[in-house]
This record gives sequence, structure tokens and C-alpha cells, in this order.
Amino acid sequence: MLRAIVPVLLLVALVGLSVALDRPQPPADFSFGNGNDVTTLDLQKMSWMQDLRVARLLFEGLAANDVFTDGYDPIPAAAERWEVSEDGREYVFHLRPTAKWSNGEPLRAGDFVFAWRRAILPDTAADYSGLFMFIEGAQAFADWRSEALAEFARSRSFGERAAARAEAARELWAETERRFDEMVGVRAVDERTLVVRLERPVPYFLDLCAFATFYPVYPPLVRQYDRLDPETGRIIAEAGWTQPPRLVSNGPFRLTVWRFKRDMRLEANEHWWDADSLAIRSIAIPSIEEPNAQVLAFRTGSVRYLADVTVPYRREMHARKQEFYREHRDEYVRLLAEGHDQFEIDRRLPDDPRAHVHVVPAFGTYFYNFNCRRALPDGRPNPFADARVRRAFAMCIDKRAITEEVRGLGEPVARTLIPPGSLGGYESPRGLDCLSDASDEAGRATIAGRARALLAEAGYDDPSRFPAVEVLFNKDAGHDLIAQSIARNWQKHLGVPVRLAQKEIKVFRDDLKSHNFMTSRAGWYGDYGDPTTFLEINRTGDGNNDRDYSSSEFDALLDDAARETDPARRMALLSEAERVLIERDLPLVPIFHYCTVTMFNAHELSGPNPHPRTNENIFLYDVLGDGKGSDRVRTMPQHPRGPAAAGAAP
Repeated sequence: MLRAIVPVLLLVALVGLSVALDRPQPPADFSFGNGNDVTTLDLQKMSWMQDLRVARLLFEGLAANDVFTDGYDPIPAAAERWEVSEDGREYVFHLRPTAKWSNGEPLRAGDFVFAWRRAILPDTAADYSGLFMFIEGAQAFADWRSEALAEFARSRSFGERAAARAEAARELWAETERRFDEMVGVRAVDERTLVVRLERPVPYFLDLCAFATFYPVYPPLVRQYDRLDPETGRIIAEAGWTQPPRLVSNGPFRLTVWRFKRDMRLEANEHWWDADSLAIRSIAIPSIEEPNAQVLAFRTGSVRYLADVTVPYRREMHARKQEFYREHRDEYVRLLAEGHDQFEIDRRLPDDPRAHVHVVPAFGTYFYNFNCRRALPDGRPNPFADARVRRAFAMCIDKRAITEEVRGLGEPVARTLIPPGSLGGYESPRGLDCLSDASDEAGRATIAGRARALLAEAGYDDPSRFPAVEVLFNKDAGHDLIAQSIARNWQKHLGVPVRLAQKEIKVFRDDLKSHNFMTSRAGWYGDYGDPTTFLEINRTGDGNNDRDYSSSEFDALLDDAARETDPARRMALLSEAERVLIERDLPLVPIFHYCTVTMFNAHELSGPNPHPRTNENIFLYDVLGDGKGSDRVRTMPQHPRGPAAAGAAP
């Protein structure tokens, strides 16, 4: 009898525990739609926008970008101040004495050393590891570690006892720690002083320190989830430390709930040095991946802010916003002439649901990848390994039809990877002519003829015998419509067979990283204010080089620019590197420069701003008139370019 009761009691206990853990959360002060679910909160491994958005809520770097100045200048964050040597190679950061982790422990300089070592280690396979190679000795250390791991694998004998392998792995790790301290130019002088020595001057280094991959992690916690693999000698980083309630962070908020495919919840971190400045004390991030459901959630008040609106009817929403501006033309023109940004104009015009949609220029570009490997994943020769083939396909895309007929958001056609005019002192190359540049059918026929001649020169004089071109893209956000438009262009003007391959986002991402595609949709937002934020993703071996493009000339131009101390000459070298990329080699073809579409009511929410380089620093937001916040109206400095650049009505 007792044996029969025990399973029942156990089941009841499990059900009770499940119910207790699944109790509804109290309403949060602020809720927002994050576009897609967070994939990781491991700072040194993240690269997706939705991950970075939450990282800026939970963690904080040495510096931050002042999002309410036109220059987006670095300002103190976890570091209260810093000094830079005359040669521009050494930085001394002084941490705030009040900087703490969410468990109350002090933030230490060694926590940055630990986090940066994780990013540099090849074991971590961080997408942004290349950004750390500016640090003195970082590349040499990473190369040593890679070779040491290879030698570890070669030296292990068949049948070697597990205990012996484990001991050898521990010895290698101890040597790795010693080598890092000796070789790499980052050290904690004391608990509050971090010294960083660079290989060369890096004009945007403080910008990098404001990027999430450079944020610190809490070593006592992360070490618990690091496992030394005796088979390979590598450190295997498990993700358990990123889950609540274990996660320890040093930013404005702490993570209290993360339920897969359901929601996240963040509470104000009372130990953050500037906690008194927070106008919102709790944040809910429901998991709403379907774009239509996201818009419905905003319209019904379930969320107050949508970070990235991707519904297929965005163009109609944008058109209604322009209609609203036309109805208030005189007032709109006056506010625009006074230099107010788009969000402040919306705040001063009458409240109207049509005005809750915001289209603003972004520091990013939508492009198509070409797989540059010699062979396709199935072993067949890859026609796109030939730059002539890539140029031919790039020429036969009607970008203007995509921006005007498919997108309809006023996004500019892209001839370059780097948005023109987005970086002071940088002159963009002209770019490659394509169908969009022709003024009539005769001009289009001429461009298409030149493209077919390139295919013939590459050995494909009969386009119908060209291998079927597979176009990889993920569901939603209108990628299917763009793929269809491009496929029609290639079929009509090149005569090649094209097959569309739509996949779920996770499969799509995995295929990109494993180079399992012929052509694919892609996009990139700049991470810091320098041309290299776009160019470095095409360097040989870069973690974000999904194309597997490799050019010694391109790499050499980046290297020459890195050594150049004259700012004008440096920019000229980078411009030449971009010319090689988008006029000659074409591992990617720029399609359009992004505009970001968000939704919020400017009469109810303060904090968002339309700066092209803006990050959603949601801890700066304030829900106006809720009786809880400070009702701060945070805006950009007055300047005339904001709304007009987003295609606002005249």
C-alpha cells in the first residue's frame, strides 16, 4: 500500500512545485517586445541585437556611449575616469568605489581581466574575439593557445588512462593562465585600477569598452560552470551561470525570471552605483516572436515599446504616419525648422495612433552573402568561389525595386557596405553599377549584358547549365519577398535556375555559421564609430565572416590602416579596402541601408532617440505620467537632420 502511495505523493509534490514556480508575476513598471527571444546572456559569446539589448540592462562596461549627444561620445560608466598615454597605447581605468555586483560584492579590476581572457581564448570561439586583438600580446597568446591545444591532441596516445589525460589538461590550463599574465597587456594593478596596453593606437578603443563583449563577468560564478575537457584540453563553458537566480550582474537591473519561449523579468539592481537615477524599477519582456502578435501586444497595451517592428504591412503603417504629418503640415514644418528630432516632434503634435510608428535611419546595411568557399557543402564545385560570378550576380539586382516596391520605408539603396555620411572624415567608394542605376530598359539591358559576359568569362557561357542557385533566408520580416524579387532578377537577366530555401531562424543561423549555403540574406549594424566595424567582418578568419571570404590584399589594407597614424591617410586606406570589397571581389552585395521601425507613444514614453547609432538603453526610459518615474523628457540635441533622414513628410 505504501509503495502505491509514494509515487502519487511525489507527483502531487512536483505539481505543487510547478504551480508555485509558475505563479503570475506582478505587473512590471515597463514592458517591451525584444523582436526575438534572447539566445544567450554569455557576454563573450553574444552577437545578436536582442541579446545585446538585454545585456545593456544587466551589465555595464568601463565606458558607455552618451546616446543623447550627436557625437555618441564615450562617457564614464563602471570606470569613473581614465588616463591615456601620449602615444595612445596605454589606458589606465579607475573603477568607481561604489561599483558593485548585484550580490553586493565590489566590482574589481580583475573581473575585467577574467572576462577579456574568456573572449581572447580560442576555447570560447567568440564572434568578437578579433576586437580584443588590439591588446598587446593578445594575438600571440591566442595563437600559442591554439597551437598548444593542437599539440595536446597530437601527443595523447591511444589507450591513455583518463586520469593521466585529465592531469595533462590541468597542467596545460595552469600554463595557459601563466602565459596570459605574462603575454597579454591587460592587468589589474589593484582592485580598482585596470591597465590596458595596446599593440598600437586605436582611435575607437573607448567605443569598444562600451560594447557588451567587453563587459565584465563575475568570476566566482562563471568558474563553477567552466569544465576542463580531458579529451581536448579545452575549457568548456556551460551556460548555467546565465540563468536566474544564479546570474550575477553589475548593471542597472538584475535577472529574476527567464522562462524559455515565455518571458523574462528584470528588477532594479539596488547595488548599481546609479540606482537612484532609474525611473522604472521592473521590466517585463514577454516572448512574442510572431510579428503580428507583437504589434497587437503594443496596441492592446501589453507592451509599451517594440524594438523592431517586422510585420509585412510596415510600409502601410509608415504611409499612415506620413499622412498624419501632412494633416499637421504647418506645425510639423515649424518644429522641424526649430531642429527638433522626430520623437520630440511627435510628442508636441496631437496624440494619434498613427504617430506611434517611428521609422529612423540606422547604422546598418542589409546585404546578400555569397559563399566564397571552393566547394559547396555537398562537395560540388562552388561557382561563387569566382569573383567574376559574384560580380555578375551583384550587378543583376534591382535594389530600387526592393526599397520602393517591397520595403516602402524610404530606406536608401546601398552601393556601399558602410552607410555614406555616417562617419565623419570617411569618404565612401562609388560602388558597383547594378540594375538600379539604369534609367531605362536599354540601360538595364546593357548592365545585364555585361553581367552575362562575366559569367561567360568564368566558364558559364550557357547560363541554363549553371548550378541551381539556392537562396537561404529565414521566415518573417519580409525576407521572403526580397528573396523572391532577387530570384526573379537572376532568372530574367542571367537565365540561371534559382531555388528559394526558407528556414526557421535557428536553422538559418546554424547554416550561416557552418557556411551551409550558396547565397543568403544577411545584415550588419555597426558596433562602434569607425569604418572597421563593417570592414573587419570580412577579414580572413573573422568570427562574423559567414562568407568565408579571404583576400590577402583586403587584409593588408586593414593592416596598413591599423598602423597608420595620420587620420586622413588611415581613412583613405579603409576606403580603398571597401572599394576592393564592394566593387571588385563582392563576397557580399549591399542592398539597402536600414531604417529601424519601432513602436511607442512619445506622449507616454521618454528615453528613445532617433540617433542612427543609437542603442536601446532601456534603463534610461521613463513612463510619463505613471506617478512612479520622474517624467523626464530625454531628447537629442536639436538638429535638422533627424526626421528628414527618415523620409518624413515635407
